[in-house]
Amino acid sequence: MAEPNGPAFTVRRGEYVCEMPGTALTAAGLRRPEEDFTIRQGSIYSTSEGRGSYLATGDEIHMTTGPKRGERFRRVSENFLRKLTSEGKETDLRCIRRVANNRY
Repeated sequence: MAEPNGPAFTVRRGEYVCEMPGTALTAAGLRRPEEDFTIRQGSIYSTSEGRGSYLATGDEIHMTTGPKRGERFRRVSENFLRKLTSEGKETDLRCIRRVANNRY
């Protein structure tokens, strides 16, 4: 189904761990576990604070209910999301789907 921003999709299921970029003096990424979430079946996500739903169209994910309500992300790849400001600009916060070969 077409939407104003493009076709609807669901985000790959799994745990998304979030971090800010590091510096030459710190680790490559500085974990922000309070931003972590898990994509469940369909358009459901969960955090340590509860569950909610999201709408994903084009390359954007909008958290529509639950503890992350109002937050937006841009899909960079199937396993990599970038948090957006309320104006739609990318922030430095990145959320990466946990897989067997990453360090999370």
